Amino acid sequence: VYGRENGEPTETKFPARQSRRAFEQIATQHHLDPARCVFAKQNPIAIAAGAFHNDVVAVGNERVHLVHEHAFEDLAEVTDQLNAALDFDLITLEVHDEKVSLAEAVSTYLFNSQLLTVGADEMLLLCPSECERSGDVRAVIERILADPENPVCRCEFLDLTESMQNGGGPACLRLRVVLTEEERAALPKSTWLTESRYHELRTYVSEHYRDELTSNELADPKLALECRRIAADVNALLLG
Repeated sequence: VYGRENGEPTETKFPARQSRRAFEQIATQHHLDPARCVFAKQNPIAIAAGAFHNDVVAVGNERVHLVHEHAFEDLAEVTDQLNAALDFDLITLEVHDEKVSLAEAVSTYLFNSQLLTVGADEMLLLCPSECERSGDVRAVIERILADPENPVCRCEFLDLTESMQNGGGPACLRLRVVLTEEERAALPKSTWLTESRYHELRTYVSEHYRDELTSNELADPKLALECRRIAADVNALLLG
């Protein structure tokens, strides 16, 4: 998803951060099948509202695409292109602006939620608590959950105040890589987050991570050495 065409000016309140040329280059370098690549342009209206990253107005998981009507310059065309490139029929859950405005989408991060597979044809929508407090957003979520035509059957809300204040919702806390069983088996066991590994990391963080930093401490070279030591320790825990 890109915000500007090649050579298009970017002098706006919120710049269009991604260019089509950059994504075309990525597709080329990764030897992607052109028939399976969709280059979708963001709607300038969404960018002007502060959604200069598309994950603030759209989220997808497997065959479900939850999207604001103003996410793309031409949502119908993008949907057609996706359906042509996919091996399955896409379920598009379009949220109209009259139900949730772009301003509300940006402030609540509804579309920056995580859409997670939790069972056979069952999905969970994991939202920031701002979505629960918004009547308009909550109403849209309830309609999605009540619709038997889509697999989204559960919703949970999390208090992510600190992350939200820094411009990051649930989707900003994830990097998902879907693996086959063969690929999973090839990874070292130390790669996986287990209950014991979680407690090891939590204990280390509690004992060694600082709760606060002063400006003087930030200027102290010893802090850099401390950070390097901690990074090495954490790396050893993850690989151990």
